[in-house]
Amino acid sequence: MLIDSGSPGAPGTVDITLTINGQSRRIAVAPWVTLLDLLRERLDLTGTKKGCDHGQCGACTVLVNGVRVNACLTLAVMKDGAEITTVEGLAALAHKAGTNTLHPIQEAFIEHDAFQCGYCTPGQLCSSVGLMNEGHAKSRDEIREAMSGNLCRCGAYTHIVDAIEEVMQQGGAR
Repeated sequence: MLIDSGSPGAPGTVDITLTINGQSRRIAVAPWVTLLDLLRERLDLTGTKKGCDHGQCGACTVLVNGVRVNACLTLAVMKDGAEITTVEGLAALAHKAGTNTLHPIQEAFIEHDAFQCGYCTPGQLCSSVGLMNEGHAKSRDEIREAMSGNLCRCGAYTHIVDAIEEVMQQGGAR
């Protein structure tokens, strides 16, 4: 099902189609609108956080075609035709894989207390799934390095790595 989220052909806009959390959407956007602002301000997907707005903190990390991306540095028009997964869509990935629960990384974050204030958590979760999809990180040090673009002001890094390591040992992301 295609949901039309804008008026096609509006002056100064570009019509794009994105699949966001499994739902196809046609959206008219101004060429300068970032993916982050589109998600938060137009589509009410506020789980993705605006942190530094300079690509340095990772709070805005989402998955684009399974790859982690800083949404604050990505123009929405650049992702026409892409599949976007936000933190709101992670549980949908688990449902698609045949489970009726949270995504395994979400469950592991809860089990390992890998969030404290929770502000960075959506970006940390999406980045964790992307890291596992990439398949490059095999050790704790490699996980830490691959997650270095996602900052946590509370310092829950050890717990975050524990959660990622557990899910990787159980077969990785879905």
